[in-house]
Amino acid sequence: MAVLAIDQGTSGTKAVVVADDGAVLSIAEVSVRPSYLAGGGVEQDPAQLLSSVIAAGQRAIADAAVPVTAVSLANQGETVLAWDPATGEPLGPALVWQDRRAEALCRSKSDAKSWVEQRTGLVLDCYFSAPKMQWLRQNATTAGVVTTSDTWLVHQLTGEFVTDATTASRSLLTDLDTIAWDPQLLEVFELTGERLPAIVANDAVVGATDAFGPTTSVGGLIVDQQAALLAQRCLAPGTAKCTFGTGVFLLANVGTNGVRPTSGLTCSLAWNLRAESSYCVDGQCYTAASAIRWIQDLGLIATPGDLDVVAADDSGGTFFVPALAGLAAPWWRPDAAASFTGMTLATDRSHLVAAVVQGLAAQTAELVGTIESDLSAPLSTLRVDGGLTRSRRLMQATADLTQIPIEVYPSSHATALGAAACARMAVDPTLDVADAVPDWTAATTYQPRWSADRAADFRHKWRAAVTATLPQEKTDD
Repeated sequence: MAVLAIDQGTSGTKAVVVADDGAVLSIAEVSVRPSYLAGGGVEQDPAQLLSSVIAAGQRAIADAAVPVTAVSLANQGETVLAWDPATGEPLGPALVWQDRRAEALCRSKSDAKSWVEQRTGLVLDCYFSAPKMQWLRQNATTAGVVTTSDTWLVHQLTGEFVTDATTASRSLLTDLDTIAWDPQLLEVFELTGERLPAIVANDAVVGATDAFGPTTSVGGLIVDQQAALLAQRCLAPGTAKCTFGTGVFLLANVGTNGVRPTSGLTCSLAWNLRAESSYCVDGQCYTAASAIRWIQDLGLIATPGDLDVVAADDSGGTFFVPALAGLAAPWWRPDAAASFTGMTLATDRSHLVAAVVQGLAAQTAELVGTIESDLSAPLSTLRVDGGLTRSRRLMQATADLTQIPIEVYPSSHATALGAAACARMAVDPTLDVADAVPDWTAATTYQPRWSADRAADFRHKWRAAVTATLPQEKTDD
């Protein structure tokens, strides 16, 4: 049975028709572009998101020329909007996960910080859904409902009012152990009394849609990064993947019990499949492909494909801190700003591009080190996916600085393939997790070329560059 898997992301929507054996039968992509505003705002037009989902899905099905038995949706996770549940109409733009305007709200809750983090497994930061939901209620509208983007998209497709368990676990509004809406957390974010969607398992059928042709079941909803973790068969505790997309997202499976990280990471649900929950710890870098787009807009490169051509063999002592939208794990400093340091009159464009490549790799290495600290064990390999894995320079730099082999997933559609596995389980209750996710062999493996001492020296200097760019932390009276 073929399924349609839709990956609705920050910079585009990808629709993939996937056969029983995991073979990709067709792909359609529609670009979307957020609006970056002064003051840390990042917004998307909900109508554009919906039209991209429908257009990509219809095109993929037409190109595959086979019937599909289910439609799944992988979503951005923490992007939120207010909308009218009676009409389905959005009441304003969606606030993207990168939006930082709720930073002050988070600072004002410092007294509850430790309790919130212990309850949720997350960090009290406006990266997650609840602070942005509260910001919308205080600054935009008190009408309608305020939810994550998946709930609105699924409502548009099916008329249902649901969210999946992985998305709910990223909200700061659910107990990590029960993955249920928590009245005390709702009170912290002044969302008591809000109408909230039903939380469903990742192998549930939630409704049906005729948006893509004949009426088809909709099910297998999941957050994009958890979908990629599933596709890369990180099914056992200690296995990890890293997605190089708009940002960098590193997740490691930690088994069937939620943990409370102590090193600046977060813990959330990896998936709830076949009535069993698996959890993951994760760390994020807010900018990766978005940083490449930034240097492209500045004219340092013409296209992302120029990274490997333009970058010098060495950055010439220049360091880049990619905090273009603040720093996430393990610093959690939304007020951090990006910087180039160590430049001289001899520094040219090729050194700056090399510094960007090494800066992205260094921040990824910090996440790896933090995850290894929380797991109390080193990672043996790191599985990677996403558009930037096409850059040999970036992948080699990541291997050099993490000091572990980097295995490149052979498809650029990991998120969609993970969502497809969930959809297949939703409509076939006899299918278990291991059978739903096809096995794979790495397209390329990058082995570390740097010595451990050289990598440690670079990371020490890069961390010093980070420290030098951090402003004094704000306090609210």
